[in-house]
Amino acid sequence: MADDQTRRAWAYLSRVTEPPCPALTEYVGVHGPVEAAARIRSGTEPPSLTDAVAGRRDIDRSADDLALLDRRGGRLITPDDDEWPYLSFAAFGAEDVRKKQDGRVPMVLWAIGPARLDDIADRAAAIVGTRAATAYGEHMAATLADGLVEHDVAVVSGGAYGIDGAAHRAALAAEGCTVAVLAGGIDVPYPSGHSALLHRISQTGLLLTEYPPGVRPARFRFLARNRLVAALGRATVVVEAGLRSGAANTASWAAAMGRVVCAVPGPVTSSASAGCHVLLRGTALLVDRPDELVEIVGKAGEFADEPEHPVAALDGLSRPERLVYEALPARGYRSLEEIAVDAALPAESVLGPLALLEVSGLVQRKEGRWRIVSRSTSA
Repeated sequence: MADDQTRRAWAYLSRVTEPPCPALTEYVGVHGPVEAAARIRSGTEPPSLTDAVAGRRDIDRSADDLALLDRRGGRLITPDDDEWPYLSFAAFGAEDVRKKQDGRVPMVLWAIGPARLDDIADRAAAIVGTRAATAYGEHMAATLADGLVEHDVAVVSGGAYGIDGAAHRAALAAEGCTVAVLAGGIDVPYPSGHSALLHRISQTGLLLTEYPPGVRPARFRFLARNRLVAALGRATVVVEAGLRSGAANTASWAAAMGRVVCAVPGPVTSSASAGCHVLLRGTALLVDRPDELVEIVGKAGEFADEPEHPVAALDGLSRPERLVYEALPARGYRSLEEIAVDAALPAESVLGPLALLEVSGLVQRKEGRWRIVSRSTSA
């Protein structure tokens, strides 16, 4: 664990600019948090940073911020910690991500909850969608979340009303791990109607944000927050979304990061599913069952059960048996020689498959000639 001076430096740096700030992150990477914080406080930072830090350089609430975090049993996660999800955050190095506004790695993360971030990121999927969810959408979000938890996959979402809330609640009900990524300070429950839900998440899963305590959510912070939701999931599934929505924005981040983007289809008459249908007309994968999503999230299907397949009467036939069967008529009968010609087999090689097919009830013999047993006949 970092010493108090280092923790206070990280906490100060977390507030001194609006995250993400790549120039600040790079500066801290070169000089370390303690020296970088000291230089910014004294106004001796490089000119490239001055505009970003000038408005807040004199605001140092680090001691109070860390005291609040400690009272709530939280922690400040930094790149110096083993818990930092380096593998997941490597996605911020992708060219398509860096082209986007806010397409940079967070500098620090404020967290409350017993779950380790690096463990979560290794086995997680994001479930996102509209706040104005329908009963169908909430049902599908809950079903998918429950299926993920059954396979020890964490559910990541944004803590909002609608689809987010349905996914979080289902994960909690199944006694699984769920993560709410916030667009404001760790002490600012948003929406306020989800205060109890967010508290429950913090007891068993994880509340996570890059914003220091007291910061209020804002539209631009939600859009920046969405990149973290996408980065922490191996896949992002959009359950319901309008044509222009935060969920569609999260899917855009996931696609830029090379993550799998999935969407749940809905009624073509539902505006709540219009965004999902746009995604499905693109490169998104259609999912309508938990097993499909679990298999996508898993490594080479490690979390997925073998799907059930209908068993047909011809399943399991050997190649000679199938060739002979296909050479038989459904009406009338054929001789051994006629069957051999159609099956392209020697006549002596046809009798064995015919006998096995007859024992299986698939063919019938009459006066030395054979035919397929029709369904009506077998019935």
